[in-house]
Amino acid sequence: MLDQATIDKITDAAQIQDVISDYITLKKRGVNLLGLCPFHGEKTPSFTVSPAKGIFKCFGCGKGGNAVHFIMEHEQISYYEALKFLARKYHIEFQERELTAEEQAIRNDRESMFLVNEFAQKHFSSTLHNHIDGKSIGLGYFRERGFREDIIQKFQLGYSLDQRDAFTQAAIKAGYNKTYLVKTGLTLEGDNNYLADRFRGRVMFPVHTLSGKVVAFGGRILKKDDKMAKYVNSPESEIYHKSTELYGIYFAKQAIVRQDRCFLVEGYTDVISMHQSGIENVVASSGTSLTPGQIRMIHRFTENVTVIYDGDAAGIKASIRGIDLLLEEGLNIKVLLLPDGDDPDSFARKHNASDFIEFVDKNSSDFIRFKTNLLLKDAGNDPVKRAGLISDIVRSISIIPNSVIRGEYVKECSTLLNVDEAMLYHEINKLKSTDQEKTATRTQNVPDDFPPPHFEEMEGGSAFVSKFDNEERNILQLLIRHGQSIMFYADEAKTQPVTVATYIFEELEHDELGFFNPLHQRIMDEYKAHHNDSTFNSDKHFLYHPEAQISQLAADLVTERYTLSKVHSKIKQVETDSDRLIDLIPRVIFEFKNSLILDLLRQKLLELKAASEAKNNTLVDEIMRGITELESVKKQLSKTLGERIIIKI
Repeated sequence: MLDQATIDKITDAAQIQDVISDYITLKKRGVNLLGLCPFHGEKTPSFTVSPAKGIFKCFGCGKGGNAVHFIMEHEQISYYEALKFLARKYHIEFQERELTAEEQAIRNDRESMFLVNEFAQKHFSSTLHNHIDGKSIGLGYFRERGFREDIIQKFQLGYSLDQRDAFTQAAIKAGYNKTYLVKTGLTLEGDNNYLADRFRGRVMFPVHTLSGKVVAFGGRILKKDDKMAKYVNSPESEIYHKSTELYGIYFAKQAIVRQDRCFLVEGYTDVISMHQSGIENVVASSGTSLTPGQIRMIHRFTENVTVIYDGDAAGIKASIRGIDLLLEEGLNIKVLLLPDGDDPDSFARKHNASDFIEFVDKNSSDFIRFKTNLLLKDAGNDPVKRAGLISDIVRSISIIPNSVIRGEYVKECSTLLNVDEAMLYHEINKLKSTDQEKTATRTQNVPDDFPPPHFEEMEGGSAFVSKFDNEERNILQLLIRHGQSIMFYADEAKTQPVTVATYIFEELEHDELGFFNPLHQRIMDEYKAHHNDSTFNSDKHFLYHPEAQISQLAADLVTERYTLSKVHSKIKQVETDSDRLIDLIPRVIFEFKNSLILDLLRQKLLELKAASEAKNNTLVDEIMRGITELESVKKQLSKTLGERIIIKI
């Protein structure tokens, strides 16, 4: 666990825009920064970063918080693990006390699996450089491929001994739990406690997350054995989902942003060789078809993708369908076909960076043109194949979200296919109409009695929603933003200031009121506990709260979706919330109390109906007196509010 002084040092050093720009591309938008949300798929940016406030907020999916909570959410780690992550990033020394037995026991599976993978990477790298077989077989292979030592070190390449359980026994001896060795897929388990290394006799390629953590491995066999797969990869696990990972993204992300272009290749060695030649903005799909998750990861950093193919026609046709997904995501796609006999690995080894880029610029073509020409060769003069080709191309064009780009492709394909533009537009519109009808049908097929979404109270009130959430949030918003601001003075000499927080607390306590949402009440109670502390900073306290629920709610409350333009500010002096606290605070308190009274009145009216139907006159009279009292309170409340707004000291 980290001490508070260290935590403060980390949070002060962690600039929100610096942290998040490692994961997505941010563009200036007024005083804020805007980008594509990394937590849900979107084509129009709604992810806002406020450097001034040190927070992020996605107005699409609702996620928000500070730099620590961004790392927590993105890396799926605990609060303290996120702090340690940022400490390492900013080279902040920290001393961590030894965990108690109980704390050690609650370390979750994810953290343990990452630790196992970290050990495995170091073990395989050590074997490669220090073991006689590693040096002669593994290192020999990499040097034969032309990989320099600095590149081998950069990608943390390694070697797994060709022995049944050499790695497994080394890990167990080092204190790692067999359970996590099996869960990560590093170890295979059979009957009678049989254990074996998955990657034995293979050179090792670690797969890194965006933040540089080892999440999986790929292993290539070196001996000729037709019964064994050339490549073996880590299986899906709690920490590794193949569909959302790209090989090399950790090493490529900054170069992708600088170049505003991403090269997409197929294999591990393609990425490594291109890096060695000076082309760093490259990632690989690792032999799998592209997935929406992988595409969204690329889209965080750039809209421009160049897909590089070797001369294998069968391979191109097999993977070309996945590229339609790139178009659907709104990316600009170019395709590069390498000379016969070359793949990205071999081609990169023969050329330096400038020659490679020059070749790309001269020989790449847009995807639609490439696909059309490729399929035209197959179709020849066969009318059936040509009809299928046209349908295929039209389908690809129809999924492009930008209508202008779509129109340009229609013109180009009309010329290439010798087909009238109007016919192409007709087919595109027909496809889009069909898709819309399918969507509408799915919506209509939802049963009438399908239960509406609801919330249940979870531990800590995380998903609790009350009738008065909006009113409670309005109060909390003003409390966190302006709690220490002076609302007015209680005396003419202005020696007794009344702060926003004091006013709110006294108003609620006078009527013995609290919040119904437990999370809201916890924030209120915590604010009260620090209220008299002159050093208390409510913004920072709640935004950097160790509980994600609280910090994320605080981020919601202090975030404004829209910022006023400079032009508007010059034209007219705009009144802010700070300028009218004397009006706002009584108003939100009134709205809260008024909602409570209205709810009580509704309950009383229901009771009155039931009592009338039961012909219980005594109960009817009692309920009527209660209704009259509530109406009187409501009237008095409105009067009091009016007086407080008018009398401005």
